Amino acid sequence: MNFLVPFLIGVAVTAISLLLISKIPFLGVEVDGVGKALTSGVVFGVLNWLLGWIAGSTILNILTLGILWLVVNTVIFGLSAKIVEGFRLRMGIWSAISGAIALTIVNSLLFNLLGSIFRLTVRA
Repeated sequence: MNFLVPFLIGVAVTAISLLLISKIPFLGVEVDGVGKALTSGVVFGVLNWLLGWIAGSTILNILTLGILWLVVNTVIFGLSAKIVEGFRLRMGIWSAISGAIALTIVNSLLFNLLGSIFRLTVRA
């Protein structure tokens, strides 16, 4: 049960990130609404859990200079778009690559912001 709260937080952050990057026209990422973004967040979380072990190896990350994570995230992004109706990649593989990069950046920013807020409330 300890995994459920972090998973749900990850789903919410990913959904917000997807909604934000869908507003950037040149990325070619389209999400039909909040419900589809939440569904996509769940799919991202499950696929990341299933496929993340591939890129989890420190040695592989060093040998590929982190490119392996980009490839795995691009595959997860593309699979999520195929699975979730209402989540589309207008420019195919290019949208998957740019979307994976944008999602990584926005997720990192949101998780850092969330962590900072949590640290401030715990200290107070």
